[in-house]
Amino acid sequence: MTEPTIADTVHALYRALGDRPAFDAHLHPDLTMWETDAPDLLRGLADLDALRDRRAPAVDAVPPVSVAPEDLLIEEWDDTGLARYVLRAAYAGRPDTLFRVTDVFRRDGSGWRIVHHHAEESR
Repeated sequence: MTEPTIADTVHALYRALGDRPAFDAHLHPDLTMWETDAPDLLRGLADLDALRDRRAPAVDAVPPVSVAPEDLLIEEWDDTGLARYVLRAAYAGRPDTLFRVTDVFRRDGSGWRIVHHHAEESR
């Protein structure tokens, strides 16, 4: 069986959205993150969980109908990789939300995992 590529990993990550354990399997436990709605650098899964809890949707919030990476550009150097892409969150009846994303990957015994994630909402 062929090892998943970085592109496979990015697509699997967003297919797992909403399932924290499945989503987090693609993240290194010590990852760092920059997010539009987080004023400081996030360090590790505990910081990510705190951000997720702050983002907990209101009762009337409508989830996106799809979230998918587009224009994926990937480079690899041995066990290090870089992915740049636009992440599109599509909603019914309202404009899509776009994010510019850069992910840094390291390959280990679990495959390719994100060690740094930088996402910024763009309009």
